[in-house]
Amino acid sequence: MITGILLALLAGSLVSLQTIFNSKVNERTGSWSTTTMVLFTGFIASFLISLLVEGTNTFSFQDMKPWYWLSGAIGVGVVFCLVQGMKLLGPTYAISIVLTSQLSFALLFDSMGWLGLEQIPFSWNQLLGVLVIVGGIILFKFGGLNKDTSDSSDKSPRSTPSQ
Repeated sequence: MITGILLALLAGSLVSLQTIFNSKVNERTGSWSTTTMVLFTGFIASFLISLLVEGTNTFSFQDMKPWYWLSGAIGVGVVFCLVQGMKLLGPTYAISIVLTSQLSFALLFDSMGWLGLEQIPFSWNQLLGVLVIVGGIILFKFGGLNKDTSDSSDKSPRSTPSQ
């Protein structure tokens, strides 16, 4: 269990790191070019590591449901939406929404037993946990703002009302 927790923590840090890198690449090129570059370099890295670790078993796909092959196409949507979300919302706000969405859909898929997952009974505590996270995001985004305070990232000169 400890190994699983450590791997999940590592995955979370890598997603955040990758999202920042993707955002920086997107500053120099378009979103589709960024998505292509990210997925292509990911393909090369995972292919080479797979050959080193699994050898010829890399190409063993028997008993796989055909729709699971769509995973790579789903990855296109993930990278593109993350890049756009970060551009429009900033990294922390975008990632917190992404993680909440991910947790919400994981709860739905687990509870329903969809896509070949073992069905895990729904509990109101699980829903409450997701709602607490949503409340935290709302507090994070809007909790420190008032009429006299502007967003510190706004570097544009203030306009004065015309008389």
